[in-house]
Amino acid sequence: MSAEMRRSSTIAVPIKNIERELICPICKELFTHPLILPCQHSVCHKCVRELLMQNHEDSFDAGSECSLPGSPRSRVPSPSMERLDRLVRSGGSRGSISSPGWRRGSVTPRVTTIPCPGCHHDIDLGERGISMLFRNFTLESIVERYRQAARAAVAIMCNICKPPQQQEATKSCMDCKASYCNECFKLHHPWGTPKAQHEYVGPTTNFRPKVLMCPEHEMEKVNMYCEVCRRPVCHLCKLGGSHANHKVTSMSSAYKILKEKLAKSIHYLISKEDQVRTQITELELLISQTEENGQVAERRANEHFERLFETLQERKSEMLRSIEQSRNRRLDHLRAQVEEYQGMLENSGLVGYAQEVLKETDQSCFVQTAKQLHVRIQKATESLRTFHPAADPCFDEFVLDTSREETLLKEMCFGGVPDPPLIDLSHSRVYNEASICWRLSDDHLPTDHHVVEYRRLGGPRQSPSQEDGEDSGVWRATDRVYGPSTVVCDLEPDSLYSFRVRSCRNSMFSPYSPEVTFHTPPAPAFGFLFSDKCGFSTERLILNKRRDTVESVAGMGFLLAAERVQTGSYIGLDYIIGDTGISQGRHYWAFKVEPYSYMVKVGVASDSKLLEWFHNPRDTSSPRYDHDSGHDSGSEDTCYELSQPFTLLTLGMGKLFIPKASSSSSVSTASAPSADPGNRMLPMPQRLGVCLDYDACRVYFYDADTMRCLYERQVDCSGTMYPAFGLMGSGKVQLEEFITAKRLTF
Repeated sequence: MSAEMRRSSTIAVPIKNIERELICPICKELFTHPLILPCQHSVCHKCVRELLMQNHEDSFDAGSECSLPGSPRSRVPSPSMERLDRLVRSGGSRGSISSPGWRRGSVTPRVTTIPCPGCHHDIDLGERGISMLFRNFTLESIVERYRQAARAAVAIMCNICKPPQQQEATKSCMDCKASYCNECFKLHHPWGTPKAQHEYVGPTTNFRPKVLMCPEHEMEKVNMYCEVCRRPVCHLCKLGGSHANHKVTSMSSAYKILKEKLAKSIHYLISKEDQVRTQITELELLISQTEENGQVAERRANEHFERLFETLQERKSEMLRSIEQSRNRRLDHLRAQVEEYQGMLENSGLVGYAQEVLKETDQSCFVQTAKQLHVRIQKATESLRTFHPAADPCFDEFVLDTSREETLLKEMCFGGVPDPPLIDLSHSRVYNEASICWRLSDDHLPTDHHVVEYRRLGGPRQSPSQEDGEDSGVWRATDRVYGPSTVVCDLEPDSLYSFRVRSCRNSMFSPYSPEVTFHTPPAPAFGFLFSDKCGFSTERLILNKRRDTVESVAGMGFLLAAERVQTGSYIGLDYIIGDTGISQGRHYWAFKVEPYSYMVKVGVASDSKLLEWFHNPRDTSSPRYDHDSGHDSGSEDTCYELSQPFTLLTLGMGKLFIPKASSSSSVSTASAPSADPGNRMLPMPQRLGVCLDYDACRVYFYDADTMRCLYERQVDCSGTMYPAFGLMGSGKVQLEEFITAKRLTF
């Protein structure tokens, strides 16, 4: 290190000038026992503990499902499934299941994560939690020096002396973790004893250990530095711990390198002090310009709105004046007509006057007056025969349509306001949690963030009082989103939700996107993957690495089997089931069947019925036993339904086939199908959903896009139920990402 750098590194910095570096980002107070997070930010010990407890409480309800013994997500093999495994290993059935056993994995322990208040990234603390974090003794010492500088007038007293003879401390022993006056220090650290070798410093209240110990191996000193995790480690961490495959360096080398880098960085900043001051001056000028320009923009906007208000007030006055003039004119006509008709009444008006004229006995005078009076009487008589109001009371011509103007006012914005985004329906998915995706216009400028709003429009199974609740129809906003998608949690099942999104740039919001509505499923989403153990045929089924897509292909075995086929086609289905079972509650899952698929069966399967099926194998390849294949033999349908271990719905060639109802099972459909196969055929939905109500022993099939129930049926839930799929010929089934995710990560 050069002499100039050494001088710069020893420059005394006023301790009071670094206060903002000593403030915890959570409690906004001076650090107390700060801990170093894996992202290298520091937080108070008590703040980390409170944040961890808060995060645990928020995730307890979601996590308890996987940890409770009565969880419906059964992953422990039942006795019946173990017997099934033994049966398969001993012989199995005709190529349907060739796996050497079915072992379902254990539930992965929930890892504890907290958001870092500094960088806002999720920090994984592992199973040991706070105990894995190092204490930042360097920062703690700096905080202590700051506190001492702040309370310089308050002396640190000797811990040995007793009042009123208590003396001011002159030394602090780092080994004894106590402060002493001169006399007490000599008394407790006599020459020639081990205590005389203790390390002592100036008076302080901050006592830290002389050697930093490994938090994972409490009895080991840290003597290496992991360059991957950027933290000190001990030799046990490197030999067989979590840092076994990481690149490490000696502590002395890391100390030398990091100290040299830090000194160079400090020297660079100090050498650029004039540049920093110049930039500070520029920033202060920008602040004043921002305040001035903001006031000018605000004044101009007010002027524009005042002109709009004046124009609107003028138009309001003119239009209201027109209504008032028309109303007065009509009222005058109607009142005159009323007076005219009142004159037709006896002893009043025209009739009364005519009665008085009739009393005239002088003929010449009578004729002079009666001629004009008779004309008036005739007009009144004619008006009475053809009655028409003198004015129309309807004011339809004065109805004002301001929808266009209201739209223009709502869309009125500054020139720099971003264009509204559009919600992407093809990538958005809604379950008990919603993954909402959107896209911006092609020529859009970068935006700062987005805000998603949603509201509940009601649910079909709600009472009117529930629909009128406080949360129904009220828009709720998510936190700021900095990407093109977000996840909205805690949605009510079987309800209709509306979503909209808008962008923000330079504190100016775009108009809202057009609202889109989604219908939530009737039950929470059930997560599973395809099982590659039980019932999986490696000859004709291809399972991808993620185990969320299965595809049926014709292999060489299929071609060789054609030599044994003389008449008809007896091709068996290749079954594959989910790796997670259900033993209680209501659960929903969704998937996509490719339109080119020849035949795919989807539904649920019971482990007990699987066992029964393998003990009594039958020729399920014959179409005569397929109760929803279109074959019309009712007796065979009944026989098949009684022994069928699966409750399945058939899809294929772009169609969905509704099974025929029978007396042996309780079934219902959205459009009660007749015996005619054509009436039982529906277009294949783009996405299909299955809901199993284990407690009610009933299974439902939905169009997952519209949540319209296509078919429901009673099912025997005597054992653990599993999602089941059967493929024949070319076909492909893909589970949705929400269903396959062990944890929600969009």
